[in-house]
Amino acid sequence: MDRVEFINALNQIEKEKGIDKEVIFEAIETSLVSACKKNFGTSQNIKVVINRETGDVACYAQKEVVEEVEDKMLQISLEDAKNINPYFVIGDVIDIEVTPKNFGRISAQTAKQVVVQKFREAEREILYNQYITKEKDIMTGIVQRRERKNVIVQLGKIDAILTPNEQIPLEEYNFMDRIKVYVLEVKQSTKGPQIYVSRTHPELVKRLFEQEVPEVYDGTVEIKSIAREAGSRTKIAVYAKDKNVDALGACVGQNGYRVNVIVNELHGEKIDVISWSEDPKEFIAAALSPSKVLAVSINEQDQSAKIVVPDHQLSLAIGKEGQNARLSAKLTGWRIDIKSETQAKETNFLAEEAENQENIEYSVDEAENQENIEYSVDEADSFVEQEE
Repeated sequence: MDRVEFINALNQIEKEKGIDKEVIFEAIETSLVSACKKNFGTSQNIKVVINRETGDVACYAQKEVVEEVEDKMLQISLEDAKNINPYFVIGDVIDIEVTPKNFGRISAQTAKQVVVQKFREAEREILYNQYITKEKDIMTGIVQRRERKNVIVQLGKIDAILTPNEQIPLEEYNFMDRIKVYVLEVKQSTKGPQIYVSRTHPELVKRLFEQEVPEVYDGTVEIKSIAREAGSRTKIAVYAKDKNVDALGACVGQNGYRVNVIVNELHGEKIDVISWSEDPKEFIAAALSPSKVLAVSINEQDQSAKIVVPDHQLSLAIGKEGQNARLSAKLTGWRIDIKSETQAKETNFLAEEAENQENIEYSVDEAENQENIEYSVDEADSFVEQEE
């Protein structure tokens, strides 16, 4: 490639890849300084200049003008300097051309290496800028392979890493499986962008609802909080800003279609969609779905709540290994203590709160209260409507 072709190539790279050719010129000049010193063993202060129009390369030794020369490699006498240009004075730095005869071959090799390097850096930067916008968002990936305990997921042009902590327990990741993942972090490295993704993050569920429910995507229905035990169960609290919109119905969909799409994507993870309320008593009662709640007593000072449920629903309210109560506490942010109706009467469970605080008890009249309708999906293909 001659000099003209080289300049034209740089112009083309600048246009197509957005790499400033001046950056490439400066990088080549810096590399040529090292190449010159390495190949010609000089201890001079070397400066390399590339003509931006013609591509000609010149190598200069920089010398300081002094009264008395102590180092010929770095200094030049005032007398010799004035022979070059009468206007030089002590302290000036003179560029004296010392371009080696075969420097053209070395400069061509170096230029090629620098251009390739800058090209790769630009490609990495373009990819990084493309994927950094996906951070904290959801993407569809294709499972490629396992590396030790990590699962490698292809996201377009880049492979992402699904670490063991971000994998759903017992979920299988087979070659070419298409899965949706939550992008945790995008990091720039010398080898290009590194992407870490998750299947367990609660935000994955939120993004899935945004994809499947137009009312959530446009903000008409707001997801107030999420509590998740990945692979097992998720509780999600929703609220409609428009009073004419049914938040629960919008998220569940006709015959449970919308929520079932999400359940299927999560391979059968159970999802409870409940109605959020600014009244903590109502919110806590709803959070314990699918269990019915007879009474709620709260202590705002220590963010704790006492719940009374029917005798036959105590185990349902607590859930297997305490899961329902645990997720309800995470969802609402309140510590929850649950008793059956018989236990509450025998121990005067709510007596102290009833005496010390006004209107602290919230009772649910099962016969008359038809306002709160809880939707609970227990299996990937089932839809249960629970009225409280």
